[in-house]
Amino acid sequence: MSRVGRSPIPVPSGVEVTLDGRSVTVRGPKGELARTLPGEITVRQEDGELLCERPDDQRHNRALHGLTRSLVHNMVVGVTDGFVKELEIVGVGYRASAASPTLLELALGFSHQVRVSAPEGITFEVPAPTRIVVRGISKEAVGQTAANIRSLRKPEPYKGKGVRYADEVVRRKAGKTQK
Repeated sequence: MSRVGRSPIPVPSGVEVTLDGRSVTVRGPKGELARTLPGEITVRQEDGELLCERPDDQRHNRALHGLTRSLVHNMVVGVTDGFVKELEIVGVGYRASAASPTLLELALGFSHQVRVSAPEGITFEVPAPTRIVVRGISKEAVGQTAANIRSLRKPEPYKGKGVRYADEVVRRKAGKTQK
């Protein structure tokens, strides 16, 4: 049995979970998230915890068991604490500025400024000209938005210039050598 799928999801006080057939809605202090569950996995609530159960041991249901538990757990964590992804900008003249909490202007060595608008539920912070903080309640949306910003100028392997995650390690290559 799935070790991840077996563990219960604690529901903190102040979080309301609504189970309606295949859909799960989680409402908390930071907002509300809803999702339709994949496959035949069911979620039930008892004693302030959520339990994910699968109908049988078929390969497909085993694969979806842990996934469903992780998705529901991320919804509960998102509406209570939220998710954060930090990005760093490395390069001479590369910088970021926040025009508003949902609009980001980036100078990444192109002939023009790159403007990035946030999807619904995502906000940007620029604590320093070379740091970007992406915040939101959906882990999926925060990660995808950060990946989209990084894809504008990926870190190159020779000088390391570009946009990278704060905890990312860029493997460097040696440049050309002369005789």
